[in-house]
Amino acid sequence: MATEVLLVKAGMTMTEGSVAEWYVPDGGTVAQGQPLYRMETEKIELEVEADASGVVRHVVVEGTTLEPGGLIAYILQPGEALPGGLVPTPEAVVPAADDGVRSASTSIPEARVPSSPIARRLAKESGLSLVAVAGTGPSGRITESDVRAHLGSAPLATAPAPTSGHGPAREAGEIAASPLARRLAGQLHVDLALVQGTGPNGRITREDVEAFAAKGSEGAQPSTEGARPPRQHAAGEVISVRGMRKVIAERMHASLHEMAQLTMAMEVTMDEAIKLRTALAAEWEAEGIRPTYTDLVIKAVARALTRHRLLNATMRATEIELLPEVHVGMAVALDDGLVVPVVRDADALPLKELAVTSRRLAEAARAGTLGLDDMAGATFSVTALGMAGIDFFTPIINPPNVAILGVGRIHEGLSWDGDRPVKQQQMTLSLTIDHRAVDGAPGAAFLNTVRELLEAPYRLLV
Repeated sequence: MATEVLLVKAGMTMTEGSVAEWYVPDGGTVAQGQPLYRMETEKIELEVEADASGVVRHVVVEGTTLEPGGLIAYILQPGEALPGGLVPTPEAVVPAADDGVRSASTSIPEARVPSSPIARRLAKESGLSLVAVAGTGPSGRITESDVRAHLGSAPLATAPAPTSGHGPAREAGEIAASPLARRLAGQLHVDLALVQGTGPNGRITREDVEAFAAKGSEGAQPSTEGARPPRQHAAGEVISVRGMRKVIAERMHASLHEMAQLTMAMEVTMDEAIKLRTALAAEWEAEGIRPTYTDLVIKAVARALTRHRLLNATMRATEIELLPEVHVGMAVALDDGLVVPVVRDADALPLKELAVTSRRLAEAARAGTLGLDDMAGATFSVTALGMAGIDFFTPIINPPNVAILGVGRIHEGLSWDGDRPVKQQQMTLSLTIDHRAVDGAPGAAFLNTVRELLEAPYRLLV
């Protein structure tokens, strides 16, 4: 009996999605549980597995957009015809290799090679053609480990001798490291062969990579988050405005077009916040919890929003709705754009739990595993560019919110004790408000409250 393949509904707020990529070609076979297609919504990408085994016959082509529950394919038993006289999509059937493993000489187009999103991203960053990689996943699907193994088999540049205490340098194939550690090492240009792992059986963790990278940047100014270098583009490259990039472009343009946005800034002295973060990091180290400056800002923002409800609101055509919940969106930069996962009930969360939640959301965002519900319902947003060395910027409001806070870098500044200059660690907060809903004075009052909380941050613990 034919099994219908329907576009999944991946969250409460999802209204439409598109079949971005078929992992199994029309006429190809699939096993139950094998990734079948990649769905793309306005917020996330999601791999969808097959509910049954059989022959896949596409009903729609890649790029088709439809509502959740829409019919996109059938999975048939061998010899079974499409029900109701349906005609399959006019796509060439790509026969699968008997052993499910592709060789470098296969004629499968690059876009048709079954592979995970992380594998594709890693291959693209490394300039590697997936056609040349042998997949070990279900039905020969290429995984992240396949790409890394292929890259590891290439000649490696001679690495500098390891520092004392790290032991002899290890070969790439022998290095035990978590996927997050490998990804972060690539971003920070850290040679994993020189990193001492503290995880089980010496496995390298993300914290190990961060600690190693920090040794090479001694004396650097503290920032709001770990640095994430921007993706490098080649001259003459044409970038398709689709998916996440298209949604960001449309929403940001609509945001500026439909709102009367005003940005104001305020300097915050961060000496006490730095002391608190350092003390908490040491206290929670055994639990693997490492609070960030952004965590402190989010907590201060959430506390301030309970006192300044006008900024925790939604603007409608003829009314302003003050929202009872305080759900703070935290912007996370990705190679292809920006996502804003939500820290729910941030005003009620203890700081330790907030730090755990924000880290989970950031890691899920970078790994591409966020659910739609993780990004729904923000009542206010926080976005940080301190890691990029930015002091001040004009953040654009994320509709339907009426305000957003931008966080700059922590830098050395001066204050005056009479005629005597005093060094301080300072940070600039940039608040953008929708002037239709919030005037300048309430916005300034909110900023003052956030500043007071960050300058006396121990109040955030109670």
